[in-house]
Amino acid sequence: MNKISIQIDADVKRALLEDVGTGDVTAELLPPNLQVRAEIISREPMLVCGQAWVNEVFKQLDDQIKLEWGVAEGVWLDKPSVLCTLHGPGRSILTGERTALNFLQTLSATASQTYHYVQKLRGTQTRILDTRKTIPGLRAAQKYAVTCGGGLNHRMGLYDAVLIKENHIAACGSVGKAVALARQNHKNILVEVEVETLEELHEALAAQPDRIMLDNFSEEMLEKAVKMNQPKRCTLEVSGGITLENIAAIGQLGVDFISVGAITKSIQAIDLSLLIRKIL
Repeated sequence: MNKISIQIDADVKRALLEDVGTGDVTAELLPPNLQVRAEIISREPMLVCGQAWVNEVFKQLDDQIKLEWGVAEGVWLDKPSVLCTLHGPGRSILTGERTALNFLQTLSATASQTYHYVQKLRGTQTRILDTRKTIPGLRAAQKYAVTCGGGLNHRMGLYDAVLIKENHIAACGSVGKAVALARQNHKNILVEVEVETLEELHEALAAQPDRIMLDNFSEEMLEKAVKMNQPKRCTLEVSGGITLENIAAIGQLGVDFISVGAITKSIQAIDLSLLIRKIL
């Protein structure tokens, strides 16, 4: 199994244990041999994401359940649609309903939100990055959803990239010393420095990190920052205060990346339902 398959298996096991516990006492009301046909339907525009998690929910619950997806992963839907048809034991389908919908509506919301931000940057070279501001326990899943929406992943955690901030610089003595120590300790991972002023940017550029994060810079400051980085010495990432209303203008300034916490932490779950359509 690859890493994402292992993660899906673990995500679903944890979610089913949380929801089903010792058993679904309400689903027991259905006759044990009842077979049904059910549909998962969307009620609003969305980018479809999370099919593998839905498949795994019903696989772990009951291998007699068969799923047929009517839409592909990563497809944008402009109107309400039938996403998936299920055939199998009614008890098991209803037991998995909420867990399956939770994954699908959360990951589709993440992908859809990312898609909206990505569309605002069409015609530019600037790319959307996610952050570590994710739902606890669902980081890998949400970061997968970001890529479905056209975004890129920033670091997965504290272990796969160095991000030097104000407190790290103070403890090390200077940004130059912090970057040098990071290079010494970790030869093959990204080293990034966060700055809040143009003066800090000047010092950070001299330290030669791989990337500099421009935190809460005004558009005027961003224009100056791009000029200060000519000829280009590192990539520039904008962070803080990013909205759908201002991102297009920021993307026109020539920065490389814009990181947006809202695509994973400020999402509204997509409106989905699972309905039994026929008793078989």
